[in-house]
Amino acid sequence: MLYTIVKQNSYQDSVNLMLLTNKISTMEGITKVQIMMGTPANKDILKAAGLYTDELETAASNDMCIVVDTEQEEKIEEVLEEIDNYLSNQAISAGKESFETVNSWDKAVNALPDANIAIISTPGQYAAEEAEKALDRDMHVMIFSDNVTTEDERRIKEKAHEKGLLVMGPDAGTVIVSGVPLAFANVVKTGKIGVIGASGTGIQEVTTEIDRLGAGVSHAIGTGGRDLSDKIGAITMLDGLKALAQHNQTEVITLISKPPAKEVRDEVVNLLHSISKPVVAIFLGEEPHNHEGNVYYANTLEETAALAVDLVKGNEIQANYNHLEDEVPAVDLKPEQKTIKGLYSGGTLGYEAATLISRGLNLGETDHDQAGYLLNADGFEIIDLGDDIYTQGKPHPMIDPDTRIQFFQKAAQDESTAVILFDVVLGYGAHDDMAGALLPGIEKIQAETKANGRNIYFVATVCGTDQDPQDIDEQKAKLEKAGVIIRDSNNQAALTALAMLGIQVEEVSKEVVPAAQEVETVKFTVSEAIEKLMNEKPSVVNVGLKKFTESVTANGGRVVQYDWRPVAGGNPRLRKILSLLK
Repeated sequence: MLYTIVKQNSYQDSVNLMLLTNKISTMEGITKVQIMMGTPANKDILKAAGLYTDELETAASNDMCIVVDTEQEEKIEEVLEEIDNYLSNQAISAGKESFETVNSWDKAVNALPDANIAIISTPGQYAAEEAEKALDRDMHVMIFSDNVTTEDERRIKEKAHEKGLLVMGPDAGTVIVSGVPLAFANVVKTGKIGVIGASGTGIQEVTTEIDRLGAGVSHAIGTGGRDLSDKIGAITMLDGLKALAQHNQTEVITLISKPPAKEVRDEVVNLLHSISKPVVAIFLGEEPHNHEGNVYYANTLEETAALAVDLVKGNEIQANYNHLEDEVPAVDLKPEQKTIKGLYSGGTLGYEAATLISRGLNLGETDHDQAGYLLNADGFEIIDLGDDIYTQGKPHPMIDPDTRIQFFQKAAQDESTAVILFDVVLGYGAHDDMAGALLPGIEKIQAETKANGRNIYFVATVCGTDQDPQDIDEQKAKLEKAGVIIRDSNNQAALTALAMLGIQVEEVSKEVVPAAQEVETVKFTVSEAIEKLMNEKPSVVNVGLKKFTESVTANGGRVVQYDWRPVAGGNPRLRKILSLLK
Protein backbone atom coordinates (compact mmCIF):
# COMPACT_ATOMS: atom_id res chain seq x y z
CA MET A 1 0.00 0.00 0.00
CA LEU A 2 1.21 3.51 -0.80
CA TYR A 3 1.61 6.10 1.96
CA THR A 4 2.39 9.73 1.13
CA ILE A 5 3.82 12.46 3.36
CA VAL A 6 4.36 16.00 2.04
CA LYS A 7 6.70 18.19 4.11
CA GLN A 8 6.00 21.76 3.05
CA ASN A 9 8.86 24.22 2.50
CA SER A 10 11.49 21.57 3.25
CA TYR A 11 13.85 21.96 0.29
CA GLN A 12 16.82 19.57 0.03
CA ASP A 13 19.19 19.09 -2.88
CA SER A 14 18.68 16.11 -5.17
CA VAL A 15 21.82 14.19 -4.13
CA ASN A 16 20.85 14.43 -0.48
CA LEU A 17 17.38 13.08 -1.24
CA MET A 18 18.72 10.28 -3.44
CA LEU A 19 21.10 9.14 -0.71
CA LEU A 20 18.27 9.38 1.82
CA THR A 21 16.02 7.32 -0.49
CA ASN A 22 18.73 4.65 -0.70
CA LYS A 23 19.05 4.59 3.09
CA ILE A 24 15.30 4.19 3.68
CA SER A 25 14.98 1.55 0.94
CA THR A 26 17.23 -0.81 2.95
CA MET A 27 14.82 -0.80 5.92
CA GLU A 28 13.05 -4.08 6.57
CA GLY A 29 9.41 -4.10 5.49
CA ILE A 30 9.81 -1.36 2.86
CA THR A 31 8.87 -2.58 -0.63
CA LYS A 32 9.68 0.67 -2.39
CA VAL A 33 10.34 4.29 -1.44
CA GLN A 34 10.98 7.56 -3.24
CA ILE A 35 11.82 10.92 -1.68
CA MET A 36 11.82 13.92 -4.03
CA MET A 37 10.95 17.57 -4.22
CA GLY A 38 7.51 18.21 -5.68
CA THR A 39 8.62 19.59 -9.05
CA PRO A 40 6.57 18.77 -12.17
CA ALA A 41 9.46 16.70 -13.53
CA ASN A 42 9.73 14.69 -10.32
CA LYS A 43 5.98 14.10 -10.28
CA ASP A 44 6.34 12.59 -13.77
CA ILE A 45 9.06 10.28 -12.45
CA LEU A 46 6.81 9.19 -9.58
CA LYS A 47 3.99 8.49 -12.05
CA ALA A 48 6.29 6.38 -14.23
CA ALA A 49 7.41 4.43 -11.15
CA GLY A 50 3.81 3.76 -10.08
CA LEU A 51 4.26 5.83 -6.92
CA TYR A 52 1.98 8.79 -7.67
CA THR A 53 -0.89 9.49 -5.27
CA ASP A 54 -3.60 12.16 -5.02
CA GLU A 55 -1.82 13.81 -2.08
CA LEU A 56 1.00 14.85 -4.44
CA GLU A 57 -1.33 16.91 -6.61
CA THR A 58 -0.93 20.11 -4.57
CA ALA A 59 2.75 19.63 -3.66
CA ALA A 60 4.96 22.55 -4.72
CA SER A 61 8.59 22.54 -5.86
CA ASN A 62 9.72 23.54 -2.34
CA ASP A 63 7.84 20.64 -0.73
CA MET A 64 9.56 17.36 0.12
CA CYS A 65 7.44 14.42 -1.07
CA ILE A 66 7.86 11.04 0.62
CA VAL A 67 6.10 8.05 -0.94
CA VAL A 68 6.45 4.69 0.79
CA ASP A 69 5.16 1.34 -0.46
CA THR A 70 4.75 -1.00 2.52
CA GLU A 71 2.23 -3.50 3.89
CA GLN A 72 3.04 -2.42 7.47
CA GLU A 73 1.45 0.91 8.36
CA GLU A 74 3.46 1.10 11.56
CA LYS A 75 6.63 1.37 9.44
CA ILE A 76 5.69 4.93 8.43
CA GLU A 77 6.54 6.36 11.84
CA GLU A 78 9.86 4.54 11.73
CA VAL A 79 10.57 5.95 8.26
CA LEU A 80 9.75 9.50 9.33
CA GLU A 81 11.95 9.18 12.41
CA GLU A 82 14.84 7.94 10.23
CA ILE A 83 14.33 10.86 7.83
CA ASP A 84 14.28 13.40 10.67
CA ASN A 85 17.46 11.91 12.15
CA TYR A 86 19.21 12.04 8.78
CA LEU A 87 18.26 15.68 8.18
CA SER A 88 19.20 16.63 11.76
CA ASN A 89 22.65 15.10 11.29
CA GLN A 90 23.00 17.05 8.05
CA ALA A 91 22.18 20.26 9.95
CA ILE A 92 24.72 19.44 12.68
CA SER A 93 27.40 18.81 10.03
CA ALA A 94 26.51 22.11 8.37
CA GLY A 95 27.22 23.93 11.62
CA LYS A 96 30.83 22.65 11.57
CA GLU A 97 31.64 23.81 8.05
CA SER A 98 34.59 26.11 7.37
CA PHE A 99 32.74 28.24 4.82
CA GLU A 100 29.82 30.64 4.96
CA THR A 101 26.33 29.63 3.82
CA VAL A 102 24.02 32.30 2.38
CA ASN A 103 20.58 32.41 0.76
CA SER A 104 20.93 35.04 -1.99
CA TRP A 105 23.30 36.23 -4.68
CA ASP A 106 23.83 39.57 -2.96
CA LYS A 107 24.84 37.87 0.28
CA ALA A 108 27.14 35.52 -1.63
CA VAL A 109 28.99 38.43 -3.23
CA ASN A 110 29.22 40.24 0.11
CA ALA A 111 30.65 37.11 1.75
CA LEU A 112 33.20 36.53 -1.05
CA PRO A 113 33.74 39.83 -2.94
CA ASP A 114 36.44 38.42 -5.22
CA ALA A 115 34.41 35.36 -6.30
CA ASN A 116 35.21 34.58 -9.93
CA ILE A 117 33.48 31.23 -10.58
CA ALA A 118 29.93 30.07 -9.93
CA ILE A 119 29.18 26.33 -9.91
CA ILE A 120 25.52 25.82 -10.83
CA SER A 121 23.94 22.49 -9.86
CA THR A 122 20.29 23.46 -9.51
CA PRO A 123 17.52 21.53 -11.33
CA GLY A 124 17.97 22.09 -15.05
CA GLN A 125 14.97 24.36 -15.59
CA TYR A 126 16.51 26.96 -13.27
CA ALA A 127 20.18 26.61 -14.27
CA ALA A 128 20.31 29.09 -17.16
CA GLU A 129 18.62 31.77 -15.06
CA GLU A 130 21.15 31.34 -12.24
CA ALA A 131 24.03 31.26 -14.72
CA GLU A 132 22.95 34.62 -16.13
CA LYS A 133 22.87 36.08 -12.61
CA ALA A 134 26.48 34.94 -12.16
CA LEU A 135 27.52 36.41 -15.52
CA ASP A 136 25.87 39.70 -14.56
CA ARG A 137 28.21 39.68 -11.53
CA ASP A 138 31.23 39.10 -13.82
CA MET A 139 31.81 35.49 -12.79
CA HIS A 140 32.80 32.56 -14.97
CA VAL A 141 30.25 29.77 -14.77
CA MET A 142 30.45 26.00 -14.49
CA ILE A 143 27.00 24.49 -15.14
CA PHE A 144 26.90 20.96 -13.74
CA SER A 145 23.13 20.78 -14.33
CA ASP A 146 21.73 19.02 -17.39
CA ASN A 147 18.32 19.52 -19.04
CA VAL A 148 19.25 23.07 -20.12
CA THR A 149 17.83 23.92 -23.55
CA THR A 150 20.17 24.41 -26.50
CA GLU A 151 18.73 27.90 -26.97
CA ASP A 152 19.55 28.84 -23.37
CA GLU A 153 23.05 27.38 -23.69
CA ARG A 154 23.75 29.36 -26.85
CA ARG A 155 22.42 32.59 -25.32
CA ILE A 156 24.43 32.44 -22.11
CA LYS A 157 27.61 31.37 -23.91
CA GLU A 158 27.31 34.27 -26.34
CA LYS A 159 26.75 36.61 -23.39
CA ALA A 160 29.81 35.21 -21.62
CA HIS A 161 31.95 35.55 -24.76
CA GLU A 162 30.96 39.22 -25.10
CA LYS A 163 31.88 39.85 -21.46
CA GLY A 164 35.21 38.00 -21.66
CA LEU A 165 34.00 35.14 -19.47
CA LEU A 166 33.80 31.34 -19.83
CA VAL A 167 30.69 29.18 -19.46
CA MET A 168 31.72 25.58 -18.80
CA GLY A 169 28.71 23.36 -19.45
CA PRO A 170 25.79 22.67 -19.22
CA ASP A 171 26.31 19.07 -18.15
CA ALA A 172 29.96 19.78 -17.39
CA GLY A 173 30.95 17.17 -14.84
CA THR A 174 34.65 17.93 -14.49
CA VAL A 175 36.81 21.06 -14.25
CA ILE A 176 40.23 21.67 -12.67
CA VAL A 177 41.39 25.26 -12.14
CA SER A 178 44.95 25.85 -10.86
CA GLY A 179 45.01 22.52 -9.03
CA VAL A 180 41.51 22.86 -7.57
CA PRO A 181 39.12 20.11 -8.79
CA LEU A 182 35.49 21.18 -9.25
CA ALA A 183 32.47 18.82 -9.14
CA PHE A 184 33.35 15.25 -10.26
CA ALA A 185 37.12 15.57 -10.60
CA ASN A 186 40.32 13.88 -9.53
CA VAL A 187 43.25 15.33 -7.62
CA VAL A 188 46.14 15.38 -10.09
CA LYS A 189 49.62 16.81 -9.95
CA THR A 190 49.95 20.40 -11.10
CA GLY A 191 52.07 20.75 -14.22
CA LYS A 192 52.42 22.08 -17.76
CA ILE A 193 49.67 20.27 -19.69
CA GLY A 194 46.41 22.15 -20.26
CA VAL A 195 43.33 20.05 -21.00
CA ILE A 196 40.04 21.10 -22.58
CA GLY A 197 37.24 18.69 -23.32
CA ALA A 198 33.60 18.27 -24.27
CA SER A 199 33.56 15.24 -22.01
CA GLY A 200 33.65 14.72 -18.23
CA THR A 201 35.05 11.22 -17.81
CA GLY A 202 37.24 11.74 -20.88
CA ILE A 203 38.92 14.58 -18.98
CA GLN A 204 39.15 12.39 -15.86
CA GLU A 205 40.77 9.53 -17.78
CA VAL A 206 43.30 11.75 -19.55
CA THR A 207 44.24 13.81 -16.48
CA THR A 208 44.69 10.74 -14.26
CA GLU A 209 46.78 9.04 -16.97
CA ILE A 210 48.95 12.18 -17.21
CA ASP A 211 49.42 11.99 -13.44
CA ARG A 212 50.26 8.26 -13.59
CA LEU A 213 52.86 8.90 -16.30
CA GLY A 214 54.63 11.43 -14.08
CA ALA A 215 53.48 14.77 -15.48
CA GLY A 216 50.92 17.32 -14.32
CA VAL A 217 47.98 19.47 -15.38
CA SER A 218 47.77 23.27 -15.38
CA HIS A 219 44.00 23.45 -16.01
CA ALA A 220 41.23 21.18 -17.25
CA ILE A 221 38.30 23.03 -18.82
CA GLY A 222 35.05 21.14 -19.37
CA THR A 223 32.98 22.73 -22.13
CA GLY A 224 29.83 20.60 -21.89
CA GLY A 225 28.99 17.83 -24.34
CA ARG A 226 27.06 19.98 -26.85
CA ASP A 227 29.67 22.71 -27.24
CA LEU A 228 31.01 21.35 -30.54
CA SER A 229 27.55 20.89 -32.03
CA ASP A 230 26.49 23.09 -34.94
CA LYS A 231 23.90 24.82 -32.74
CA ILE A 232 26.51 26.02 -30.21
CA GLY A 233 29.52 26.40 -32.49
CA ALA A 234 32.32 25.60 -29.97
CA ILE A 235 32.03 28.96 -28.23
CA THR A 236 33.65 27.73 -25.00
CA MET A 237 36.10 25.42 -26.78
CA LEU A 238 37.48 28.26 -28.91
CA ASP A 239 37.73 30.73 -26.03
CA GLY A 240 39.21 28.06 -23.74
CA LEU A 241 41.86 27.10 -26.30
CA LYS A 242 42.91 30.73 -26.63
CA ALA A 243 43.12 30.99 -22.84
CA LEU A 244 45.42 27.95 -22.64
CA ALA A 245 47.45 29.21 -25.63
CA GLN A 246 48.34 32.44 -23.82
CA HIS A 247 48.83 30.83 -20.37
CA ASN A 248 52.57 30.86 -19.64
CA GLN A 249 52.62 27.74 -17.47
CA THR A 250 50.83 25.64 -20.11
CA GLU A 251 53.34 24.17 -22.58
CA VAL A 252 51.19 21.47 -24.21
CA ILE A 253 47.43 21.63 -24.89
CA THR A 254 45.20 18.56 -24.99
CA LEU A 255 41.75 18.54 -26.59
CA ILE A 256 39.11 15.83 -26.03
CA SER A 257 35.84 15.63 -27.92
CA LYS A 258 33.13 13.23 -28.94
CA PRO A 259 32.27 13.49 -32.66
CA PRO A 260 31.77 17.20 -33.49
CA ALA A 261 29.79 18.81 -36.29
CA LYS A 262 32.03 18.89 -39.39
CA GLU A 263 32.03 22.68 -39.86
CA VAL A 264 32.71 23.20 -36.16
CA ARG A 265 35.53 20.63 -36.23
CA ASP A 266 37.12 22.45 -39.16
CA GLU A 267 37.00 25.76 -37.28
CA VAL A 268 38.50 24.21 -34.14
CA VAL A 269 41.28 22.41 -36.06
CA ASN A 270 42.10 25.62 -37.93
CA LEU A 271 42.56 27.33 -34.55
CA LEU A 272 44.75 24.45 -33.31
CA HIS A 273 47.15 24.98 -36.21
CA SER A 274 47.43 28.68 -35.38
CA ILE A 275 48.62 27.94 -31.82
CA SER A 276 52.39 27.98 -31.38
CA LYS A 277 52.30 25.30 -28.66
CA PRO A 278 51.99 21.59 -29.51
CA VAL A 279 48.41 20.32 -29.30
CA VAL A 280 47.21 16.73 -28.80
CA ALA A 281 43.67 16.16 -30.05
CA ILE A 282 41.30 13.22 -29.87
CA PHE A 283 37.97 13.25 -31.66
CA LEU A 284 36.55 10.00 -30.32
CA GLY A 285 35.35 7.65 -33.01
CA GLU A 286 37.76 8.98 -35.62
CA GLU A 287 40.75 6.89 -36.71
CA PRO A 288 43.58 9.30 -37.60
CA HIS A 289 46.51 7.97 -39.62
CA ASN A 290 49.03 10.78 -39.12
CA HIS A 291 49.94 13.81 -37.04
CA GLU A 292 49.82 17.13 -38.86
CA GLY A 293 52.39 19.82 -38.18
CA ASN A 294 52.09 20.85 -34.54
CA VAL A 295 48.82 18.95 -34.00
CA TYR A 296 49.09 15.34 -32.80
CA TYR A 297 46.03 13.13 -33.26
CA ALA A 298 45.29 10.28 -30.85
CA ASN A 299 43.10 7.19 -31.26
CA THR A 300 42.52 6.53 -27.56
CA LEU A 301 42.39 8.49 -24.32
CA GLU A 302 45.48 6.63 -23.09
CA GLU A 303 47.40 7.65 -26.23
CA THR A 304 46.20 11.23 -25.75
CA ALA A 305 47.82 11.36 -22.31
CA ALA A 306 50.98 9.55 -23.44
CA LEU A 307 51.52 11.90 -26.37
CA ALA A 308 51.03 14.96 -24.15
CA VAL A 309 53.50 13.64 -21.56
CA ASP A 310 56.15 12.78 -24.16
CA LEU A 311 55.77 16.23 -25.72
CA VAL A 312 56.08 18.07 -22.41
CA LYS A 313 59.08 15.94 -21.38
CA GLY A 314 60.79 16.33 -24.74
CA ASN A 315 60.70 12.58 -25.44
CA GLU A 316 60.64 11.10 -28.91
CA ILE A 317 57.10 10.61 -30.22
CA GLN A 318 56.29 6.94 -30.77
CA ALA A 319 54.64 5.74 -33.95
CA ASN A 320 52.12 3.60 -32.05
CA TYR A 321 51.02 3.81 -28.42
CA ASN A 322 48.08 1.42 -28.64
CA HIS A 323 49.35 -2.04 -27.76
CA LEU A 324 48.64 -4.45 -24.93
CA GLU A 325 51.02 -3.91 -22.02
CA ASP A 326 50.12 -6.97 -19.95
CA GLU A 327 49.92 -10.68 -20.63
CA VAL A 328 46.48 -11.85 -21.72
CA PRO A 329 44.84 -13.89 -18.92
CA ALA A 330 44.03 -17.52 -19.71
CA VAL A 331 40.32 -18.24 -19.93
CA ASP A 332 38.10 -21.32 -19.64
CA LEU A 333 34.91 -20.63 -21.57
CA LYS A 334 31.99 -22.60 -22.98
CA PRO A 335 31.68 -22.58 -26.80
CA GLU A 336 28.67 -20.25 -26.62
CA GLN A 337 30.54 -17.66 -24.48
CA LYS A 338 31.66 -15.24 -27.18
CA THR A 339 30.60 -11.73 -26.11
CA ILE A 340 31.58 -8.78 -23.94
CA LYS A 341 29.13 -6.72 -21.90
CA GLY A 342 30.50 -3.27 -21.00
CA LEU A 343 28.62 -1.58 -18.14
CA TYR A 344 29.99 1.92 -17.66
CA SER A 345 29.44 4.79 -15.27
CA GLY A 346 31.49 7.07 -17.55
CA GLY A 347 29.85 7.82 -20.90
CA THR A 348 33.08 8.71 -22.70
CA LEU A 349 34.86 5.65 -21.31
CA GLY A 350 31.97 3.55 -22.57
CA TYR A 351 32.12 5.27 -25.97
CA GLU A 352 35.85 4.51 -26.22
CA ALA A 353 35.26 0.83 -25.36
CA ALA A 354 32.44 0.64 -27.93
CA THR A 355 34.74 2.12 -30.59
CA LEU A 356 37.54 -0.35 -29.83
CA ILE A 357 35.19 -3.35 -29.89
CA SER A 358 33.62 -2.15 -33.16
CA ARG A 359 37.11 -1.92 -34.68
CA GLY A 360 38.07 -5.34 -33.35
CA LEU A 361 34.95 -6.93 -34.84
CA ASN A 362 35.03 -4.79 -38.04
CA LEU A 363 31.47 -3.69 -37.35
CA GLY A 364 31.76 -0.21 -38.84
CA GLU A 365 28.93 2.13 -37.86
CA THR A 366 26.36 0.44 -35.61
CA ASP A 367 22.83 1.43 -34.68
CA HIS A 368 21.76 1.65 -31.03
CA ASP A 369 18.24 0.37 -30.55
CA GLN A 370 17.61 2.30 -27.33
CA ALA A 371 18.94 5.17 -25.23
CA GLY A 372 21.99 4.39 -23.15
CA TYR A 373 23.42 1.82 -25.59
CA LEU A 374 26.74 2.81 -27.13
CA LEU A 375 27.09 -0.56 -28.86
CA ASN A 376 24.55 -3.34 -29.39
CA ALA A 377 25.64 -5.80 -32.06
CA ASP A 378 26.10 -9.58 -32.29
CA GLY A 379 25.54 -9.92 -28.53
CA PHE A 380 28.24 -7.35 -27.69
CA GLU A 381 26.80 -4.55 -25.58
CA ILE A 382 28.26 -1.35 -24.18
CA ILE A 383 25.86 0.68 -22.02
CA ASP A 384 26.29 4.13 -20.51
CA LEU A 385 24.52 3.69 -17.17
CA GLY A 386 24.91 7.42 -16.52
CA ASP A 387 22.50 8.16 -19.39
CA ASP A 388 19.41 10.14 -18.36
CA ILE A 389 17.19 7.11 -18.95
CA TYR A 390 18.88 5.28 -16.06
CA THR A 391 19.32 8.19 -13.65
CA GLN A 392 15.82 9.67 -13.49
CA GLY A 393 15.08 9.77 -9.78
CA LYS A 394 18.18 7.70 -9.04
CA PRO A 395 21.77 8.59 -8.15
CA HIS A 396 24.41 8.52 -10.87
CA PRO A 397 26.25 5.16 -11.04
CA MET A 398 29.44 6.92 -9.88
CA ILE A 399 27.60 7.51 -6.60
CA ASP A 400 25.36 4.46 -6.29
CA PRO A 401 26.20 0.83 -7.23
CA ASP A 402 22.64 -0.56 -7.42
CA THR A 403 21.92 -0.02 -11.14
CA ARG A 404 25.31 -1.45 -12.10
CA ILE A 405 24.81 -4.56 -9.98
CA GLN A 406 21.41 -5.14 -11.60
CA PHE A 407 23.01 -4.93 -15.05
CA PHE A 408 25.87 -7.21 -13.95
CA GLN A 409 23.26 -9.81 -13.01
CA LYS A 410 21.40 -9.41 -16.30
CA ALA A 411 24.65 -9.77 -18.27
CA ALA A 412 25.59 -12.91 -16.32
CA GLN A 413 22.25 -14.51 -17.20
CA ASP A 414 23.06 -14.21 -20.91
CA GLU A 415 24.78 -17.49 -21.79
CA SER A 416 26.81 -15.77 -24.52
CA THR A 417 28.56 -13.48 -22.00
CA ALA A 418 32.25 -14.23 -21.45
CA VAL A 419 33.54 -10.91 -20.08
CA ILE A 420 31.91 -8.11 -18.10
CA LEU A 421 33.87 -4.90 -18.67
CA PHE A 422 33.42 -1.92 -16.35
CA ASP A 423 34.95 1.22 -14.87
CA VAL A 424 35.40 2.47 -11.32
CA VAL A 425 35.76 6.26 -11.28
CA LEU A 426 37.31 7.82 -8.18
CA GLY A 427 37.67 11.44 -7.13
CA TYR A 428 35.49 14.10 -5.56
CA GLY A 429 31.77 13.51 -6.03
CA ALA A 430 32.19 9.75 -6.52
CA HIS A 431 31.34 6.95 -4.07
CA ASP A 432 33.67 6.66 -1.07
CA ASP A 433 34.22 2.92 -1.67
CA MET A 434 32.75 1.84 -5.01
CA ALA A 435 34.91 -1.29 -5.19
CA GLY A 436 33.59 -2.43 -1.81
CA ALA A 437 30.02 -1.61 -2.84
CA LEU A 438 30.27 -3.65 -6.07
CA LEU A 439 32.03 -6.66 -4.57
CA PRO A 440 29.01 -8.49 -3.07
CA GLY A 441 27.27 -8.41 -6.45
CA ILE A 442 30.40 -9.59 -8.30
CA GLU A 443 31.10 -12.40 -5.85
CA LYS A 444 27.48 -13.59 -5.97
CA ILE A 445 27.57 -13.74 -9.78
CA GLN A 446 30.87 -15.64 -9.76
CA ALA A 447 29.54 -18.19 -7.27
CA GLU A 448 26.27 -18.72 -9.17
CA THR A 449 27.88 -19.07 -12.61
CA LYS A 450 30.51 -21.50 -11.29
CA ALA A 451 27.77 -23.58 -9.71
CA ASN A 452 26.20 -23.76 -13.18
CA GLY A 453 29.49 -24.87 -14.75
CA ARG A 454 30.44 -21.54 -16.34
CA ASN A 455 33.11 -18.91 -15.76
CA ILE A 456 32.44 -15.20 -16.22
CA TYR A 457 35.44 -12.88 -16.17
CA PHE A 458 35.31 -9.32 -14.88
CA VAL A 459 37.76 -6.81 -16.38
CA ALA A 460 37.96 -3.25 -15.01
CA THR A 461 39.88 -0.03 -14.97
CA VAL A 462 40.08 2.25 -11.93
CA CYS A 463 40.18 5.89 -13.01
CA GLY A 464 41.89 7.86 -10.25
CA THR A 465 45.12 8.94 -8.58
CA ASP A 466 46.81 8.26 -5.26
CA GLN A 467 45.87 11.81 -4.20
CA ASP A 468 42.11 11.22 -4.52
CA PRO A 469 39.89 11.04 -1.41
CA GLN A 470 39.55 7.29 -1.97
CA ASP A 471 42.57 5.01 -1.62
CA ILE A 472 43.21 3.85 -5.20
CA ASP A 473 45.53 1.01 -4.17
CA GLU A 474 42.92 -0.27 -1.74
CA GLN A 475 40.20 -0.03 -4.41
CA LYS A 476 42.30 -2.07 -6.83
CA ALA A 477 43.27 -4.61 -4.16
CA LYS A 478 39.64 -5.26 -3.23
CA LEU A 479 38.70 -5.93 -6.82
CA GLU A 480 41.75 -8.09 -7.54
CA LYS A 481 41.08 -10.18 -4.43
CA ALA A 482 37.67 -10.99 -5.89
CA GLY A 483 39.29 -12.08 -9.15
CA VAL A 484 38.63 -8.92 -11.16
CA ILE A 485 41.31 -8.33 -13.81
CA ILE A 486 42.54 -4.73 -13.35
CA ARG A 487 44.19 -2.64 -16.04
CA ASP A 488 45.78 0.82 -15.83
CA SER A 489 43.59 2.45 -18.47
CA ASN A 490 40.24 1.98 -20.13
CA ASN A 491 42.04 1.28 -23.42
CA GLN A 492 44.07 -1.51 -21.82
CA ALA A 493 40.95 -2.97 -20.17
CA ALA A 494 39.02 -3.05 -23.46
CA LEU A 495 41.99 -4.51 -25.40
CA THR A 496 42.43 -7.16 -22.68
CA ALA A 497 38.75 -8.15 -22.80
CA LEU A 498 38.96 -8.50 -26.60
CA ALA A 499 42.24 -10.45 -26.45
CA MET A 500 40.66 -12.90 -23.98
CA LEU A 501 38.27 -13.79 -26.81
CA GLY A 502 41.09 -13.96 -29.37
CA ILE A 503 40.21 -10.61 -30.97
CA GLN A 504 42.93 -8.12 -31.85
CA VAL A 505 42.61 -4.41 -32.62
CA GLU A 506 45.13 -3.36 -35.22
CA GLU A 507 46.14 0.30 -34.91
CA VAL A 508 48.07 2.07 -37.65
CA SER A 509 51.45 3.60 -36.94
CA LYS A 510 51.42 7.38 -37.33
CA GLU A 511 54.11 9.78 -38.48
CA VAL A 512 54.30 13.56 -38.42
CA VAL A 513 53.46 15.12 -41.78
CA PRO A 514 53.15 18.81 -42.73
CA ALA A 515 49.79 20.44 -42.10
CA ALA A 516 47.44 20.33 -45.11
CA GLN A 517 47.68 24.11 -45.39
CA GLU A 518 49.91 26.69 -43.79
CA VAL A 519 48.23 28.70 -41.02
CA GLU A 520 50.06 31.60 -39.44
CA THR A 521 50.63 31.16 -35.69
CA VAL A 522 48.96 33.81 -33.57
CA LYS A 523 49.70 35.27 -30.14
CA PHE A 524 46.31 35.44 -28.49
CA THR A 525 45.06 38.07 -26.09
CA VAL A 526 42.38 37.22 -23.56
CA SER A 527 40.22 39.23 -21.19
CA GLU A 528 41.43 40.30 -17.77
CA ALA A 529 38.82 37.99 -16.19
CA ILE A 530 40.11 34.94 -18.10
CA GLU A 531 43.73 35.85 -17.35
CA LYS A 532 42.86 36.00 -13.64
CA LEU A 533 41.11 32.62 -13.86
CA MET A 534 44.21 31.09 -15.44
CA ASN A 535 46.63 32.43 -12.86
CA GLU A 536 44.92 32.24 -9.45
CA LYS A 537 43.25 29.73 -7.19
CA PRO A 538 39.50 30.04 -7.74
CA SER A 539 37.03 31.78 -5.43
CA VAL A 540 33.73 29.96 -5.85
CA VAL A 541 30.05 30.61 -5.28
CA ASN A 542 28.55 27.11 -5.11
CA VAL A 543 24.89 27.26 -6.12
CA GLY A 544 23.18 23.97 -5.32
CA LEU A 545 24.81 20.68 -4.33
CA LYS A 546 26.71 21.30 -1.09
CA LYS A 547 28.90 18.24 -1.78
CA PHE A 548 30.81 20.31 -4.33
CA THR A 549 32.32 22.54 -1.64
CA GLU A 550 34.56 19.71 -0.39
CA SER A 551 37.02 19.69 -3.28
CA VAL A 552 37.38 23.48 -3.26
CA THR A 553 38.22 23.87 0.43
CA ALA A 554 40.46 20.78 0.48
CA ASN A 555 42.66 22.07 -2.36
CA GLY A 556 43.28 25.69 -1.48
CA GLY A 557 40.29 27.39 -3.11
CA ARG A 558 37.76 29.60 -1.36
CA VAL A 559 34.01 29.00 -1.43
CA VAL A 560 30.70 30.35 -0.22
CA GLN A 561 27.68 28.05 -0.30
CA TYR A 562 24.53 29.57 -1.79
CA ASP A 563 21.75 27.53 -0.14
CA TRP A 564 19.54 27.81 -3.22
CA ARG A 565 15.73 27.44 -3.22
CA PRO A 566 13.32 27.77 -6.18
CA VAL A 567 11.95 31.32 -6.39
CA ALA A 568 8.19 31.59 -5.71
CA GLY A 569 8.09 27.94 -4.68
CA GLY A 570 8.98 27.00 -8.25
CA ASN A 571 5.73 28.45 -9.67
CA PRO A 572 6.68 29.37 -13.29
CA ARG A 573 4.12 32.20 -13.61
CA LEU A 574 5.13 33.86 -10.34
CA ARG A 575 8.82 33.47 -11.20
CA LYS A 576 8.25 35.29 -14.50
CA ILE A 577 6.34 38.12 -12.77
CA LEU A 578 9.08 38.53 -10.14
CA SER A 579 11.75 38.55 -12.83
CA LEU A 580 9.92 41.30 -14.74
CA LEU A 581 9.46 43.34 -11.56
CA LYS A 582 13.20 43.17 -10.88
